[in-house]
Amino acid sequence: MARVICIGLGPGDPDLMSVRAHRLLAGARIVAYFRKAGRPGQARRMVEGLIPEDAEEWPMEYPVTTEIPLGDPAYNAALAPFYADWAARLAAAPHDVIVLCEGDPFFYGSFMHLHSRLPRDQVEVVPGIPGMAGCWTATGQPITWGDDVLTVLPATLPQAELARRIRDTDALVAMKIGRNLPRLRAALAEAGRLQDAWLVEHGTMPAERVRPLAGVEGPVPYFSIVLVHGRGRRP
Repeated sequence: MARVICIGLGPGDPDLMSVRAHRLLAGARIVAYFRKAGRPGQARRMVEGLIPEDAEEWPMEYPVTTEIPLGDPAYNAALAPFYADWAARLAAAPHDVIVLCEGDPFFYGSFMHLHSRLPRDQVEVVPGIPGMAGCWTATGQPITWGDDVLTVLPATLPQAELARRIRDTDALVAMKIGRNLPRLRAALAEAGRLQDAWLVEHGTMPAERVRPLAGVEGPVPYFSIVLVHGRGRRP
């Protein structure tokens, strides 16, 4: 029985991929990856030049991305059959399938929706460095000290909920920024932490950019993370 092996690619720089992930990719006969229709896909870009020339590529194109709000029932109605169909296709593959995933597959990764639909004895997951680790390293500052509590939250939450959680934590990682940036900025300001926040775009990638969030105007790339560093106990 062929296996479905999802490899975490790490935060973006191919050099930060694990040795195991690289070894599996180098020997792949089928490589699958998510992408938006008409786009190459970020995971595929990260491994450019690393996929064997004779390997088959199976792009899994989302039927919808940001065109429908997450809370709209039509969003799940479109994605549920998409994941079910691809889980069945991967499970029936003639050879092992290597599925690419940015960061770590079990940390906000799309692969988890396939994993929940695949037979457990047929699937394997290779962890990767989460994108947030590459981003806080890019700032040149530790994200936590001593007894700091770190909160990771999606910027898709309502503003009041964002502000509450920001107030209640020492250090912060905010993901899924995109069009949610104005709401996140307002929540940070409400919690009195806007001046402490950093925006990291394309962490560890060639287009990496690090700057204080307070001075950022306009849209930001999808691969952006907002950080607030802890200030905890130190010797």
